[in-house]
Amino acid sequence: MKTATLFGIKNCDTVKKARKWLDAQGIDYQFHDFRADGLDAAQVDNWRASLDWETLLNRRGATWRNLPPETRAAVNTDTVTALLVDHSTLIKRPVLTLGTAIKVGFKDAEYEAFFKENAQ
Repeated sequence: MKTATLFGIKNCDTVKKARKWLDAQGIDYQFHDFRADGLDAAQVDNWRASLDWETLLNRRGATWRNLPPETRAAVNTDTVTALLVDHSTLIKRPVLTLGTAIKVGFKDAEYEAFFKENAQ
């Protein structure tokens, strides 16, 4: 079976829910904490190869609201990788990878479907 990696921050409630779900299902996974383990541009670009960058950008959190208005206005496909690396809490959480498959966010039913589709 492919190894799953869950990316996020340990104190995020949604990440906690995802980890609890993975544990309850007996799914082996690695946890990568953005704050403790860091994040590089290559990883963000890898996700962006499969996802629209807008899917990764969390515009609902405090980090986004605290950015200067000119920084928020300037976010685009050319600037978003550097912004996400510099402010990893701007990434919607969690990001789950399984092989080359990627899932952003957490909902029980969506995780169940994700693993059924990508487990082999």
